[in-house]
Amino acid sequence: MSQALKPAAGRGPASFASLMPDAGKIHRLSALLTLLLLIVGFALASQSFFSVNNGLTILLQTSVIGLLGIGMTMVIITGGIDLSVGSVLALAGVGTAMAVKAGVPVGLAMGLGVVIGAACGAVNGLVVTKAKIPPFVATLGMMLMARGLALQLTGAAPISQLGEAFGRLGNGALFRVVELQPNGFPKVIFPGIPYPAILLLVVAAGAAYMLHRRQIGRHIYATGSNEEAARLSGVRVDRTKLYAYVMSGALAGLAGNVLMSRLVTAQPSEGVMYELDAIAAAVIGGASLSGGVGTVSGTMIGAFIIGILRNGLNMAGVSAFIQQIVIGAVVIGAVWIDQMRNRR
Repeated sequence: MSQALKPAAGRGPASFASLMPDAGKIHRLSALLTLLLLIVGFALASQSFFSVNNGLTILLQTSVIGLLGIGMTMVIITGGIDLSVGSVLALAGVGTAMAVKAGVPVGLAMGLGVVIGAACGAVNGLVVTKAKIPPFVATLGMMLMARGLALQLTGAAPISQLGEAFGRLGNGALFRVVELQPNGFPKVIFPGIPYPAILLLVVAAGAAYMLHRRQIGRHIYATGSNEEAARLSGVRVDRTKLYAYVMSGALAGLAGNVLMSRLVTAQPSEGVMYELDAIAAAVIGGASLSGGVGTVSGTMIGAFIIGILRNGLNMAGVSAFIQQIVIGAVVIGAVWIDQMRNRR
């Protein structure tokens, strides 16, 4: 065969396939398109959707879902699941509030809340890796224990009167401009960037860097993709899983600080069903429940889809019960899409 009739190098089917975007990118693009459609739809339905106050509300609501979702993504990539994050959020928030009541400075008390969350995550990780109990069962047990402990410590009553400093993280903002009017009342000129949104951005950037640029991140993906192959390659699989669960618990503790600070009250009943929002954010953003797949950027898109969906339904006057039905349908749909993607 002459050279003219030979296929050019790199022009075969394999080369063509390499030019096609991978399934993960397609999933994230579809999620981003869904997010844009939701924004346009709710904006057309309500003129106040694009108001500054509503935008700040969405940022505050999404910050908690986003923090939980980032930790959940790490666990899901390893092939696990963490059903305890909502209860750990409540327990960590209660622990922070009790420390503040005992006279501990707010900053140290919030650090204690993160440590409480990390400790719960460590217990989850040890039960999964050492006792070989399935993650679903292990974290379900932690969900019940953490919630029960939070209710027991507080007598099922909220902890209030925590002081102005306690509410600064959840209600403060960077670059806020306030002008004092002649009547003595303050007027907000520029609301600023909420601290929870800044915190979410910093955590998301750090988590993305860790997953894609650090060795532990590569180990997390390897563990979820093929645990046995990862072990034979020298990856310390149990330690990697433990790290993922500790990070999930620590971020749940951080989310608890943000939420309780925003309320300026520690509610032991807060965080119920938040684990489903976190799972939905991760899966909508492209994380696979089979493990080995997931990104922080995708989870952020998923978190904003959940946050905007709840906000838009609230503005439309949809009852909380109907919202649960809608969110449940979204979770089922996201998992179904994930299953269809894995069957290809």
